[in-house]
Amino acid sequence: MRATLLATLLVGVTATACTSGEPLDDKQRGNMPPRTAGTAGTSAPASPAPRAASPLVVKIDNVPGARPQTGLDAADVVYAEQVEGGLSRLMAVYATRLPKAIGPVRSARESDLELLRQFHRPTLAFSGAQKKLLPLIDSAPLQTALPEERTSAYYRGTDRPQPHNLYLRPQRLLTATPGADALTTGFRYGAAPAGGTAESTRTVRFPQARFTFDWSRDQRRWLVSMDGTPTVTTGGQRVAASTVVVQYVNIRESRYHDYLGNITPYTETVGSGTAKVLRDGKAFDAAWQRPLAKGGTEFTTADGTPMNFAEGQVWVVFARA
Repeated sequence: MRATLLATLLVGVTATACTSGEPLDDKQRGNMPPRTAGTAGTSAPASPAPRAASPLVVKIDNVPGARPQTGLDAADVVYAEQVEGGLSRLMAVYATRLPKAIGPVRSARESDLELLRQFHRPTLAFSGAQKKLLPLIDSAPLQTALPEERTSAYYRGTDRPQPHNLYLRPQRLLTATPGADALTTGFRYGAAPAGGTAESTRTVRFPQARFTFDWSRDQRRWLVSMDGTPTVTTGGQRVAASTVVVQYVNIRESRYHDYLGNITPYTETVGSGTAKVLRDGKAFDAAWQRPLAKGGTEFTTADGTPMNFAEGQVWVVFARA
């Protein structure tokens, strides 16, 4: 885990709450050696150094059988990415709030590693990964939190079948809330720029999934719906974003596939491109730039000025350019 990432890669609540997740089966685990809790590498620890803030990142199941999710409303940033079969999966980043439980927890993908390089050794909670991907996760600059590593931090719910019932108790994983300094995303927050076009709804489509964001004047938030159904948590809280970013990126085939042979998409988040930024009931044309994996993403308006986001939860949906 101390090694540099290869190339440019990359819960609590009661058992009666709605919960979900994925076991690490033999196809995922393979013959990997036992892991030490919180670390996957075997190199000697480095000399002590001042520790920068590190967020908690959780891979969250997003198929219909995994809904409603738990703790999604507490995330600072939610990334929506395409996975096998044209379906979607969420990656939620927690820094300013830690809910009692998060889930359902599911598996990681190769492009997650590139996206996570923007943070300082984030803690990644995930249920497993494709067997050949595990060595790359081991060498990435992050801290793993697999169920077999941190057994007390996870539990299985009883109201859903596996793999949609694995939950994380984040307070058993982190000793303190990371804080806003851990959000090294490159996002800027502040007053809305001039211009923009009035917009009340926006839908982003994947081959087998779709996200809809409806502006609520009363809440001054974009109400989230997935596959035509309002997104609520197990506690009945409607999930709503202050800012929505539709980021147009290159999505190509990766070197990996699932057990059915479906090729895993690779979402490229280093580079540049265009975006639509939704805030305050308006849509803004924007450009994005992330020259290096170890840096955040800068968004600018059409005239080149920095694009400010509204304070609150941000959703970033990676759409095919």
